[in-house]
Amino acid sequence: METSGWVNPITEITLFVADLQRSKTFYQEAFQLAIHYEDADCVVFDYGNTCINLLNQQNASELIEPAQVARTGEGARFLLTIQVSDVDRVSTQLEQQGVKLLNGPITRPWGRRTACFADPDGYVWEIAQLL
Repeated sequence: METSGWVNPITEITLFVADLQRSKTFYQEAFQLAIHYEDADCVVFDYGNTCINLLNQQNASELIEPAQVARTGEGARFLLTIQVSDVDRVSTQLEQQGVKLLNGPITRPWGRRTACFADPDGYVWEIAQLL
């Protein structure tokens, strides 16, 4: 299958959230980012090369029909990773902001130091430092 011409950087990831205000507050505090765009149904944060769109899950089905919107809390289905220069420092900052780490910091055998945390809807984020 020929893919050249349409394979480009991922510019936006949409996360379906149960409580838009709760998630908005979490992302503002955990990542210290300004809001890129906001309306009654979504809040978008710009991570520099990718935007994270927090969408009220009540509006999600119209985007993905006939697929079903999964219920919150049924387990992690993917991991979002952000490269950082010092996992220990960022982990400490996150904890000081009230973010509970799921694990880490851990030195992994594949040459990274990582730590994970979840947002209010269970989306798991990893911060990773190349060693």
